[in-house]
Amino acid sequence: MKKGIHPSSYRPVVFKDISIDYSFLVRSTVETKDTIEWEDGNTYPLVKLELSHKSHPFFTGKQKMVDSAGRVDRFNKKYGRTPKN
Repeated sequence: MKKGIHPSSYRPVVFKDISIDYSFLVRSTVETKDTIEWEDGNTYPLVKLELSHKSHPFFTGKQKMVDSAGRVDRFNKKYGRTPKN
């Protein structure tokens, strides 16, 4: 590998999903001023997230499907357009 192309601050960081109080520890170069004491007793930098794989609707199976045909019909009805035959 080439020397000097990677950030020098690649370190363990805790990411916390604040919507469901879920945290995970990974290595990252993200800069943050917050810290947290992890389960192993060490203090790590903390990044607060609003959404993670544990709370995102796509991954949790709670995703709402959009009825695109209904949306097109409503648009045509609202603006007076009729479908072509």
